[in-house]
Amino acid sequence: MSDIALGLADPAHDSQKLFRAVLDAFAHPGRIVALTQGPAGVGPLSRAATAFLLTLVDRDTPLWLSPDFDVPAVRDFVRFHTGAPLVAREADALFALLTPRRAPLIDSFAIGTDPYPDRSATLVIEVPALTGGPALTLKGPGIESEARACVAGLPASFAEEWAANRTLFPCGVDLVFTAGSELMALPRSIAVEI
Repeated sequence: MSDIALGLADPAHDSQKLFRAVLDAFAHPGRIVALTQGPAGVGPLSRAATAFLLTLVDRDTPLWLSPDFDVPAVRDFVRFHTGAPLVAREADALFALLTPRRAPLIDSFAIGTDPYPDRSATLVIEVPALTGGPALTLKGPGIESEARACVAGLPASFAEEWAANRTLFPCGVDLVFTAGSELMALPRSIAVEI
């Protein structure tokens, strides 16, 4: 077990702080949230993606890894620290870890059902940066009038895919963009305009 990366230094307190930071990101879509209590990144994972996994993924939340992250260091880390089952099919995952290179980006994941919209997937998308990309205008719950996001590395089809996802509300997937030690949430209720 000595080859498995370390998790949180103080699991009880660090996970509480990280959970509050993730909740803050979901409560304020488009806001960049720094995860100051996060652990070091594991393998190809950023610190923010690693912290998100340690905070929200557990043995009851199946996880799908894109080929970029389906490597021994990440698989062993997830199994040891979270106990989450790793699934081979996107549709079986409650959480997924991927990059913007996947096309289409958000297709094939669980969207929930009308009686159980909470059975949808949350996608953690590792991007080059949370700034420097094309300007996106965000509108919806948690945003007073509108917010701006400039996530780098998103595919040209993102706005169209997101619009299709939003029409499924209350079903649909939620997104978390991660880069370095920062993350940004995009709940399914948010409208995105270019």
